[in-house]
Amino acid sequence: MPINYLSNLTSAKRTPQSNLHLGVSLACVAGALNAGGFLAVGQYTSHMTGMLSSAADDLVLGKLLPAFAALFMLVAFAWGAACTALIVNYARRNGLRNIYTPVLLFEAALLLLFGLVGSELQAHAFITVSLTTVLLCYVMGLQNALITKISHAEIRTTHVTGLVTDIGIELGKLIYWNKNRDEFHQRNEVGANLQKLRLHASLVLAFFVGGVLGAFGFKYFGFISTLPIAIALVILSLAPNLKKR
Repeated sequence: MPINYLSNLTSAKRTPQSNLHLGVSLACVAGALNAGGFLAVGQYTSHMTGMLSSAADDLVLGKLLPAFAALFMLVAFAWGAACTALIVNYARRNGLRNIYTPVLLFEAALLLLFGLVGSELQAHAFITVSLTTVLLCYVMGLQNALITKISHAEIRTTHVTGLVTDIGIELGKLIYWNKNRDEFHQRNEVGANLQKLRLHASLVLAFFVGGVLGAFGFKYFGFISTLPIAIALVILSLAPNLKKR
């Protein structure tokens, strides 16, 4: 049943399949928010490497406000991740049955806020960063930390650079020619982890598909296009409570 399937995605009991399916779902969400958010705020809000590099460049060029703005966005992302850790650990220590539900509901609520009043938040800024941008960075950190904790650091949905690097490593192993067949070389035979390769390729593809959908949504519908994402996260988070015993 769909409810049973959805509830397994956020269950505390993890399987490689549930990690893959949840990771793909959240990677699609991350891609939509990152690409669509760029059309809304002119900034990729999951790219912390670029943020830090931008801060360094602006600092050297004497552009102090843009440098501090980039650092503030990085702090917003980190604080989102910290809040996920706080919420999940509190839920676990206090015996909540569905320890990941509160974070998903919180993310859905923030996306609902973004969709309804994002244009108004855009007019307000901290330093030179619009509150809309800060909110998106925070949501990205929140979500990335959630899937990292759920999958025990096997999956990250916003860090495509790392995913592509891992894909390249596994492809290198896949095409490696194990020419020598003596006992020593057989013990050290190079082989690709096909499960890992499929996982990371699926995440990259999901991020791209989400990006296309997000960009399309923001281009033609604006901030309100995040509402379907918020609704999907609410359904995903509440599914374990609707599962038949």
